[in-house]
Amino acid sequence: MLEVSGLEAGYGDGRVLFGVDLAVGAGEVVTLLGRNGMGKTTTLSTIIGIVRAEGGAIRFEGAPIHDLPPYRIARLGLGLVPEGRQIFPNLTVRENLVATANRGMEAKGRWTLDSVLDLFPALRERLGSLGALLSGGEQQMLAIGRALMTNPRLLLLDEATEGLAPRIRDEIWRVLARLKEGGQAILVVDKNIAPLLRLADRHYILEKGRTVWSGVSAELAAAPELLHRYLGV
Repeated sequence: MLEVSGLEAGYGDGRVLFGVDLAVGAGEVVTLLGRNGMGKTTTLSTIIGIVRAEGGAIRFEGAPIHDLPPYRIARLGLGLVPEGRQIFPNLTVRENLVATANRGMEAKGRWTLDSVLDLFPALRERLGSLGALLSGGEQQMLAIGRALMTNPRLLLLDEATEGLAPRIRDEIWRVLARLKEGGQAILVVDKNIAPLLRLADRHYILEKGRTVWSGVSAELAAAPELLHRYLGV
């Protein structure tokens, strides 16, 4: 589904990515791992078109997308849950969700307002509340729900559980497991290795803007030296 090869990107004159390679197949959950500042967020931002690729290639369903603007990439079926949630604070929960809905897909797509609220019952109780008044956990649920309302073929999650209470983290992991069971392809960035090992099919580790390791969960779990060297755990 998604193929990234030799990806280079940065900000202004500063290069951040020096050769990132990764792939996500249909229905797969794949992780992007690494310490802070290794290029994970920049990789996701470049895939979605927010940061311009300066080298390498990004292909979605075999077609190059690295020269497309973000809105066209989104229309192809990529949905982003950004780091820090970035919900609309002055819109209600309902307005946040319907504002980004893919109208063309909503009638035939899996994700509608009702199905998102079924996935996150806590949001149903807060439909009239402004985004700014939600807890951090509720905002993260809203950010995921907002991305699902576009009926993405590939969901990108940046720091899926960062800063959340343990109970809310567990809820997010349960939701991601349900999405995987439903066949949703996901590329996720997070620092909580144990649940990622249970959830994901494959993993990629970034070090200073380069892919330095890739493999399946069993291989990563059996290599504590990798976790210590590249992730500090």
